[in-house]
Amino acid sequence: MQKEQILAARRRTVKELAAAGIQLTDVEQANVEVADFGLGELELQGLEIVTYVNNDRYCAKELVLFPRQTCPEHLHPLVGDEPGKMETFRCRAGVVYLYVEGKATSAIAAQVPPGSEAHYTVFHEVALRPGEQYTIMPGIKHWFQAGDAGAIVSEFSSTSRDEFDLFTDPRIARMANL
Repeated sequence: MQKEQILAARRRTVKELAAAGIQLTDVEQANVEVADFGLGELELQGLEIVTYVNNDRYCAKELVLFPRQTCPEHLHPLVGDEPGKMETFRCRAGVVYLYVEGKATSAIAAQVPPGSEAHYTVFHEVALRPGEQYTIMPGIKHWFQAGDAGAIVSEFSSTSRDEFDLFTDPRIARMANL
């Protein structure tokens, strides 16, 4: 991604959060993570992340997804003797379609990103609307996509170790941005 794309996504993220009544400090605004997972298709497969705290006990984040933006399928594995990340997603605005292991939903609401169909393997749908939440246990494959209006999701979890996440798509690289 080019610097201007990252800056534009940050500005858009701050605007979306403010519209939902979530204010960020100047430092938080400057540190919005723009993740395209190395795929170069941010509007399709990517998300924007504000990390409030991440320490050796817990983590709190805001996840911002633009309309139909998708976080690709992945899981949080064991890290040494520590279990993988357990996370609770609470929808704050919009609708987010979360897919986890389990009985596949017959007709899903999400649109699997074209050209990546082979890398999406779990289709048990959990639709979250504002005020609804769902907890994902460690080691469970999952992916999620915003609805047509985008979504804001608060994530509360055990320690986040994103560098250890295992993605189904071998093309994905968890990359730092500017």
